[in-house]
Amino acid sequence: MSLFKHRPLGRNELIVPDICLGTMTFGEQTSEADAHAQLDYALEHGINFIDTAEMYAVPTRAETSGASESIVGRWLQQKSREKIILATKVAGPARSLEWIRGGPHSLDRANIRAAIDGSLQRLQTDYIDLYQLHWPERNQPMFGQWQFDPAKERDCTTIREQLETLAELVREGKIRHIGVSNEHPWGVMQFTKLADELGLPRIVSTQNAYNLLNRTFEYGLAETCYREQVGLLAYSPLAFGHLSGKYLQDSNAPGRLTQWPFFGQRYAKPNVPAAVQAYVDLARKHALTPTQLALGFVRSRWFVASTIIGASSLAQLKETLPATLTPMHAELIDAIEAIHLQYSNPAP
Repeated sequence: MSLFKHRPLGRNELIVPDICLGTMTFGEQTSEADAHAQLDYALEHGINFIDTAEMYAVPTRAETSGASESIVGRWLQQKSREKIILATKVAGPARSLEWIRGGPHSLDRANIRAAIDGSLQRLQTDYIDLYQLHWPERNQPMFGQWQFDPAKERDCTTIREQLETLAELVREGKIRHIGVSNEHPWGVMQFTKLADELGLPRIVSTQNAYNLLNRTFEYGLAETCYREQVGLLAYSPLAFGHLSGKYLQDSNAPGRLTQWPFFGQRYAKPNVPAAVQAYVDLARKHALTPTQLALGFVRSRWFVASTIIGASSLAQLKETLPATLTPMHAELIDAIEAIHLQYSNPAP
């Protein structure tokens, strides 16, 4: 019997476990054999929700682009497809990803259709349970940026056209539900408003970063998603390993930030070390590991439908998966909130 809860995405359309296995390391840090072992381990513990993307592995490069989907696809052939909740994403416009559809310039009909067909082929399936727009096409702050700049406005595919294309794919049976990622309140409202007005599929989720160092979701998106019945799929709950505390003791500790320092840009902000130290001290005061505190907190939030955890190895997954079950009592939450008020969102 699984210890994990199941929660609805959207208007009770899709029921998912409150933990999801992310796969962005598959094909780069994680070998195919280890990736398949992780998938088996997750499934054995009741986690049948798998998230990937056409651009994975990360860091994305031509040699490994699509590798994560291909690895998941080969594993999927050994399983009962109907028992797996499979999520993937179409990459948004990016001039530096020439190896993905020639460098995705928009989320128009042609690009979304090309993306879904490629994902279905790599995943060796004829449908995706949750298809997500990896990041918006329009101008907005993302990935560590925190200020909207109207001077960066540009032409983009309308949200209506994106929804109409996704609706075609739903009718054709290629996807069952749709979602967004790295969205802001305005975007969520536009997607739900247009869907209701035009009779198009509603988004059931948004996949955004959420952790003890980045709680910006609470400042607008929490209310928006509550009222529009859109679930949060929380990624980066350990803030790229910072919240494990390992980088406090050794800035060169093994991990993604050591191997690829450019990932650290989002967390290279003045209050991050002090905030991490405060949370590490709090965890130790309550006889918890920093990982238990960080993961238990995210899973405990009322607006988090599912927490996406990733691991570079099976051994790491065996540590992080149980840590998500850490109970959060009132005294602990109050102490977390006190630290949050002192170091509010040091890594937005």
